[in-house]
Amino acid sequence: MKILSNPRFLVVYSGALTVVFAIVVLCSAAKLRNQTFGIITARRIDIVEPDGTTRLTISNRADFPGAWNRKREYPRPDRREAAGMLFMSEEGTEQGGFIWGASQLPDRTIENHSHLSFDQYEENQIFAIDAGQEGKEKFARITMADQGDFPIEEKRHANEEIDKLPANQQDAAWDKFFATHRHDLKRLALGRSPDGSVGLELRDQAGKPRMLLAVQPNGKPILQFLDDNGKVVREFASAGK
Repeated sequence: MKILSNPRFLVVYSGALTVVFAIVVLCSAAKLRNQTFGIITARRIDIVEPDGTTRLTISNRADFPGAWNRKREYPRPDRREAAGMLFMSEEGTEQGGFIWGASQLPDRTIENHSHLSFDQYEENQIFAIDAGQEGKEKFARITMADQGDFPIEEKRHANEEIDKLPANQQDAAWDKFFATHRHDLKRLALGRSPDGSVGLELRDQAGKPRMLLAVQPNGKPILQFLDDNGKVVREFASAGK
């Protein structure tokens, strides 16, 4: 058995083992990169870039993520109300999402909702599709909005400070903040309202309604033009029943 203790044999043997180990590792890695599955059961799936940046999350209700900004996740307890998907930018900032949920309460009241939205860069949503039902009231609408050109981080810092104030001072603090920060100005709304009417509403850059095209609950079509005070200045309506 002298050959087993021969230095040259040990060198050759070690080299062979290293080569075999490397082949096994590389083959295993190649298989991991290209896997085929039939059914996957998971509570949450995060799709990430090679550097670890989260780009898409698919989640149940219990594990739904908070708000993402620059690869940091911030608490959003209100996001435990629905399952869905959250979209993130290349910089790891939230860019929109798709959520849904439906349930019947103990009193047999129906609550049903779905929401798809896309955000402005580092801001709130500028386009959204909503549909749902609350009790007997049903709605479905498309909305477009203008957002300010300030980073949403400023709004988050304001929220942290305002939350520390007494409840009776918070509304005034938010009014002061939004007086200098343009926010959620609805520009277009198209859809079905809970009262059964359907219509298109167009607003100016101050968020004031300027034109309304609708079919009212009684079936009467109407077209209205409004001034910047909300007063109807011209109206076209059906003369028939």
